[in-house]
Amino acid sequence: MKDVAIVGAGMTPCRSRWVEKTFWELAQMAVSEAVHDAGIHIQEVDAGVAGIYNDIFEFQAIPESGFQGIIGLQNKPLMRVTNGGATGAYAMLAARNMVASGQHDLVLVLGVEKALDCYDFEAESNTPAVVQTIGYSWDPWFERPLGAHASESYAEVIQAYMDEHPGDLAPMARAKIVELLCEQAQNNPYAQRLGEKVTAEQVLHSRYVVYPVRVLETCVYTEGACALIFASSEMALKIKERTGREPIWLTGVGAANEPYFVGNDITRYKVLHRIYSDHVATKKALQMAGITIEDVQVIELHDAFIPQLMITLAEMGVVPLGRANDLVEEGIILPGGKLLVNPSGGLVFGGHFVGGSNMMSTWSAMREMRARNLEHGLIHGTGASLSMYGVAIVLERRA
Repeated sequence: MKDVAIVGAGMTPCRSRWVEKTFWELAQMAVSEAVHDAGIHIQEVDAGVAGIYNDIFEFQAIPESGFQGIIGLQNKPLMRVTNGGATGAYAMLAARNMVASGQHDLVLVLGVEKALDCYDFEAESNTPAVVQTIGYSWDPWFERPLGAHASESYAEVIQAYMDEHPGDLAPMARAKIVELLCEQAQNNPYAQRLGEKVTAEQVLHSRYVVYPVRVLETCVYTEGACALIFASSEMALKIKERTGREPIWLTGVGAANEPYFVGNDITRYKVLHRIYSDHVATKKALQMAGITIEDVQVIELHDAFIPQLMITLAEMGVVPLGRANDLVEEGIILPGGKLLVNPSGGLVFGGHFVGGSNMMSTWSAMREMRARNLEHGLIHGTGASLSMYGVAIVLERRA
């Protein structure tokens, strides 16, 4: 397998609503920025991968079909990937494999979403329509009629973890993480919640969405796009000669999907108090990269909900399971701590455009690695019912 690097990245601003831009135009904006950042022409790109979570958001069964010409990949292969909240990470994994196999030298990976075109006229709000659309991810005969939705699904995992580890995921620890992410988002020029100031006290007094998750601990609906350019080692070095900028290398990848149905046997069922897919994916990625979690200096992880962020970091081995409060109480992820987590503000403050959120995480991690002279970063994606899908990707900056 060939070495693979990221040589360019481009983002649109994250917004709750892009009234003036179509789904296709957002994609075009991100691709234009990524191509410019890489110092290449779009005609040099061999193939593409599109990460699009949900056809219903776009009102079209194959919304990626319109990309081909508008982003400059006419008469070239373009693959569509959809894997729930982990769509962006799985799209990156597909693009990486297309290059690592030797089939292509330059592959564009694009994530885009325009969820807020959905609208509930009875409620006069986008929210019920968006929630219902996401609800189509669940079993249509038994779960969806009972009201299954994303917040409820993650809350089941969080509550089960809290039952297994009483006292962990303490409200104040969670609230301090929210406050931290809010502060970090102010350094992200594309963040949806630029200019906001959320304190730990505000978090503790915000309403519950679904117990035990409060509204200020949840990600936000977002419209936007992000594009990355993946290159073979030969092409990456040629581009480095043009631009004078070091590429960021992908040295380890891992992925795992847990079973859909819940039970106590982790080999056969989804164990509710674990996000085992995160554990397996991270272990595989670190092993491939030949490093340990202690070597990672920046993590951009999929924080759909703050308690899930804490469980994920425990599953990754940053702290032991049942000791997630240590992330805050021992200052591990606070300013001056040993680990930089979600400098973009994460999905909670940066934005969550599902098909491309993990690509935004990659853009952010690359930015921090270069600015802070960091050697190793880790990207994480999760999604689907009960946080079943997990992906981890190790990034490396070589001197």
